Amino acid sequence: MDKITLKGMEFFGYHGVGKIERQRGQIFIIDVVMHVDLSQACLTDQLDKTVDYSFVLKEIERIVEGKPYYLIEKVAAVVSDNLLEKFPLIESVEVVIHKPDAPMDGIFDDVSISIERSRHD
Repeated sequence: MDKITLKGMEFFGYHGVGKIERQRGQIFIIDVVMHVDLSQACLTDQLDKTVDYSFVLKEIERIVEGKPYYLIEKVAAVVSDNLLEKFPLIESVEVVIHKPDAPMDGIFDDVSISIERSRHD
C-alpha cells in the first residue's frame, strides 16, 4: 500500500488532565501516515485520485485547536476517525501525537502516543 506522510505539523491546543494545561494550552506536534492506493493518481495525474493533504492538515488543525480533551489518546482517535470518515481513499491511518512540554517532573525530550486505525476495524 502506498503512503502519504505529513510530519511535524505543529498546533496549539488545550488538551490535558491538569488544570494549567487546560488554561494555558501548549504545543502539540502531529505526524500522520495515510495508507492510500495511489495507482490511479499516478496514471491520471489528477488531484481527485489522491488525498489532498492541504485539506488533511486543515482537518487536523480544526480538531487539535478545537474542543479540548483530557487525553492525547482521545485526540489521536478523533483525528484518525475523522480522516477515515472524510477521505474515502484512505484505507488506514497512523497518528502520532507528540506532547513535548508535558507537565512532568524529570528530564525528557518528548512524550508521544501512536495509534493505527483502519477502515476495516
